[in-house]
Amino acid sequence: MSETAGRLTFDDVAVERGGRTIWDKGSFDIEQPSITAIIGPNGSGKSTLLLLLLDLLEASHGHLTVFNEAPEQAKRHLGFVPQDYHVPGSDYLTVREYVRLGSTGPHYAWTRGNDVAERIDKALTAVQLLGKKDNRLGQLSGGEQQRAAIAQALMTQPRLMLMDEPFASLDVRHQQRMAELIDHLKTTLCIGSLVVAHDLNPLLPHLDGVIYLLDGHAHYAPTDQAVDEDLLTHLYGCPVQVIRTAQGDLFTRVTGAPA
Repeated sequence: MSETAGRLTFDDVAVERGGRTIWDKGSFDIEQPSITAIIGPNGSGKSTLLLLLLDLLEASHGHLTVFNEAPEQAKRHLGFVPQDYHVPGSDYLTVREYVRLGSTGPHYAWTRGNDVAERIDKALTAVQLLGKKDNRLGQLSGGEQQRAAIAQALMTQPRLMLMDEPFASLDVRHQQRMAELIDHLKTTLCIGSLVVAHDLNPLLPHLDGVIYLLDGHAHYAPTDQAVDEDLLTHLYGCPVQVIRTAQGDLFTRVTGAPA
């Protein structure tokens, strides 16, 4: 796991799909490793931003770099956990076999079996699943399966993880554990995370900043500026209250019906 810091830089980036501009005026510079949420209403282009970084979509305007490289070169530094992380038949694989799928491709063509096995154990240790590496994936809980998917993405030794709605199917307890894992990747392994999220609450204790897609534009702000009642209310089209407890904890809640 690399401990080299870097940056995620967008310079006046715009993106189109099907001849329609999804968002534009994306200009920000985010130091890595950091934990950054991507938020916005449905259809605003949150997953599209991940596709740009993965070099699966080209910007229609502007320039973006990851660790001072264009997406075509920088994608080798990225780990990706999609919303649907299952492959056909994966429930019948052992956890170890499933995680090993992350080590395919030319980068590993000459890697020795012992090296791959050691890397699998390290990835599973990072997500606290080493003790279940011989279990079938289908025997794991939903939260454990998601952690196995993160372990699979760790096999490429990324410097930045891209996660598309990792909290969507998890209960409150497992949302908290997922947020703690994302923080562990940053603080212990020096791996940043870019997280598409509808609800910021699980991430708030660990969050460094927010990319928010508003009025057809992409913006970035540190957490204390982005977690703002007026901004979030405008973003989601319904009243959002931001609450800070006496202990300093921060959370948001919807207080009324959509406008």
